[in-house]
Amino acid sequence: MRFLNSKVLIALGLSVIFGGFVQGQQATGKKKKIDGVVGVVGDYVILDSEIDKTIMELKAQNVPVGNLSRCELFEKLLEDKLFAHQAGIDSLEVTDIEVNSFMNDQINRMVEEVGSIDKIVKFYNKKSEEDFKEYFFDIVKQNKLTQKMQQHIVEKVTITPEEVRQFFNKLPKDELPTIGDEVELAEIVVKPEISKEQKQKVIDRLNEMKKDVLENGASFFSKAVLFTDDKGSAANGGFYSITKKSPFVKEFKDVAFSLAEGEISAPFETEYGYHIIYIEKIRGQYIDLRHILLKPKPTDEAVAEAKKKAEDIRAKIVNKEISFEDAAAASSDDKDTKFNGGIIRDPGTMDTRFELNTMEDRELYFLVSGLNEGEISQVAVKNDRRKEEKSFRIVKVTKKLKEHKIDFVDDYMKVKNMALNKKQGEEVSKWVSKKIDDAYINIQGEFRDCKFRNNWLKK
Repeated sequence: MRFLNSKVLIALGLSVIFGGFVQGQQATGKKKKIDGVVGVVGDYVILDSEIDKTIMELKAQNVPVGNLSRCELFEKLLEDKLFAHQAGIDSLEVTDIEVNSFMNDQINRMVEEVGSIDKIVKFYNKKSEEDFKEYFFDIVKQNKLTQKMQQHIVEKVTITPEEVRQFFNKLPKDELPTIGDEVELAEIVVKPEISKEQKQKVIDRLNEMKKDVLENGASFFSKAVLFTDDKGSAANGGFYSITKKSPFVKEFKDVAFSLAEGEISAPFETEYGYHIIYIEKIRGQYIDLRHILLKPKPTDEAVAEAKKKAEDIRAKIVNKEISFEDAAAASSDDKDTKFNGGIIRDPGTMDTRFELNTMEDRELYFLVSGLNEGEISQVAVKNDRRKEEKSFRIVKVTKKLKEHKIDFVDDYMKVKNMALNKKQGEEVSKWVSKKIDDAYINIQGEFRDCKFRNNWLKK
């Protein structure tokens, strides 16, 4: 979904379903034991092979597995299946469009890393790319249902400053976690300018498509498949089913819910480009729609001008003609940071500090890892995967912090997130204990001898 609200998208914290692929390639030469069902939760089964796959996925997400036993990993899978099972009961919906969109993004990332789709298909011992996608569809859908159920359980869990303080005071002083080397960063972003002519070309093209559908009976579905820049919905003819609570940007929902069944909107703009929407069906709170997204592209000259502008800004900062903060306010095209001195925050935690060794944005890591406090990077390309846009950035290391034990004042945001995670975990644990009694659960083989945290065996 290429035009979801960015903050909502980040909050989802989507995990890498296929994370175990790269780590697992080296295991292809090992003998495989016979696979079988070792557990059932509702309509979901657990295969013995899922234990090993879970280990690979956790490692791929940099989750320390330590000495986790097969019993502990099996219990994690039981919990995941319980979440997905209850999501169905509670009518928490995950559409096929959403699953396919996420799956395609993951496959594209894997191809970038290993070189070809054929290697991925071969690793999973599938006949073709389509066979591979069919195999993973249910896995991805279950994972998204699990995530949605977990979010539903903790969505109302909040924490007060006093609770944060009490949490920190209860931590044993000799067991306080260590924070690795950190940096605080600020950036100035310069985007290539899209000319009025380029925008008008896109608007005119969308109007032509609308006219062709309305006056000549052309297929909106086919036009979306052929022309939309929303790759996540292209294969499905631009289809989405949304409610007013769906995490789409406001402009998109405002237009969608202003249309009647069978109506096609005029072209309208969001941060992702220009759209037209066709309302296929209205089902109570749900709207089934198709849309076409076209993104006006900057000219080569505009790209060159943006790079030159960024280089000129950097030169003025280095020559002390203007401060970095004033330059950000005057010239940065990043609306989220330009008026706070360019300060970058972790979108998941809103913390201004980034631990170097765990930075997810590897392009940013390589740009700043060799800089000292107060230094400014060279002009670099900034890739926005979500919008499929390129801009130019200048990054300043405003502060560097050495490895240290976590401190309540200096690391308050980290302490707060630790405390909140603990409180959310407790809420989830209570939920799991309660729901086990209501669900059909069957455990087989060696796992019947496990000592679980929860009463999965219902003894």
